[in-house]
Amino acid sequence: MTRQDTGRRAAGPSQTATTAAGESKGAAHAGTAAVADRGARAGISAGDDAAHLGTGAVAGAGIGGALRLAHRIEVDAASGLARGLRQVLSPHWDARPSGQSPELVVVHGISLPPGRYGGPWIDQLFCGNLPPAADPYFAQVVGLRVSAHALVRRDGRIVQYVPFHRRAWHAGASSWCGRSACNDFSIGIELEGADTDPYEDAQYESLAALLHGLLDAYPTLAPDRLVGHDEIAPGRKTDPGVSFDWPRLRRLVAHRPTGTTQKT
Repeated sequence: MTRQDTGRRAAGPSQTATTAAGESKGAAHAGTAAVADRGARAGISAGDDAAHLGTGAVAGAGIGGALRLAHRIEVDAASGLARGLRQVLSPHWDARPSGQSPELVVVHGISLPPGRYGGPWIDQLFCGNLPPAADPYFAQVVGLRVSAHALVRRDGRIVQYVPFHRRAWHAGASSWCGRSACNDFSIGIELEGADTDPYEDAQYESLAALLHGLLDAYPTLAPDRLVGHDEIAPGRKTDPGVSFDWPRLRRLVAHRPTGTTQKT
C-alpha cells in the first residue's frame, strides 16, 4: 500500500508487499492514541463525537460484533470517519489533490504474517510500530509507510485507519481506466485473508455495509466503481485473490438497506 511502489506490502503468501515514500505525519500507536489526537488528525475537534472515537466499539450488534445488512454504517463525509467503528488512525496518509473526491474503491487482501490471522500486527504495520522481533517475517516489512482506509477482520469487525476523504497509501503503482496513481482518487479496504483461503460470511456482510455507507456519503462513488487490487496493478498484485466471491459482494452491494442507522 503505497504512494510510490518502492517496496513490498505484507499480504497473503502470493502477494508482495509495497512501501510508501514520504515522511510520517505523526507517531500514532495502535489502539493507544488519545481521542484528542485522533480528532485533530481527522480534522475535527476533540469533543466532536468523542464517544464514537477510540472506544473499540464496533457498529452492529450481531454475533462477534459483526455487522448485518439490516444495520447501516454512517460515514461523515466532512470528517471522513465512520461512526461506531474502532478508530486506530495511522500517520501514513496525506491530502488528496485539490478538489479530488473518492471515485473508486479498491478491495485488498492481507494477512500478517502471511497466511496467519489475528493479533495486533496489521494495526501496528499501518501505524508504523510493528515490532521486528515478534516474527521472523516482520524484518522484511518493518518500517514500511503503508496504510489502508479500513480493514475487515475475519469475524467481520471493521477497523478504520485513515479518514476516507484523505489519501491512504495502499495502491502503489496502479492504473484505472487510463488514470494512474489510484491512491489519489480511491478508497482502499483490506480484508484479512489470503488469495486461496475463502473469505468469511461476516466479512462480505461487513464490507457491503461499509460500502453502503460510503456510497451514501460520497456521490462520486458508484457500485460499478469497485475493483480488486489485482485489477489496478495487473501482473504485480493478485489480491484479494481467486477465493474472493465478487458476484456475492456485488449482490450484497446492490441490496441497499433502508431504515435506521445502526447505533453503537
